Amino acid sequence: MLALRYRWILERIARITGTAPAALHVVGGGARNTLLCQFAADACGIPVVAGPVEATSLGNALVQLIAAGLIGSVAEGRELVRLSFPMTTYLPRDTSLWDDAYGRFTAALAKRR
Repeated sequence: MLALRYRWILERIARITGTAPAALHVVGGGARNTLLCQFAADACGIPVVAGPVEATSLGNALVQLIAAGLIGSVAEGRELVRLSFPMTTYLPRDTSLWDDAYGRFTAALAKRR
């Protein structure tokens, strides 16, 4: 159900921004859940990049590094994290099964309104 909700949210973001995301990034504890990450890739039809697990702590550290002048920007901090922590990419597969499930999911949501 959560993977289908991700798709629902991503569709709304794409509609508002006019741009479909190329990938979904899952950070924190959810990045450890391989089944959720694969389901999300399958349901959304885009790659899921999982990690880092300690995203909140890393974000705090990056802000402090920027404030101290040790790194110059958020982009530099993101690159530092990308190079320092393992991330796993999940590619979509069996998307037609998820398309059917998504149709039932959106129909159920419409009934609730």
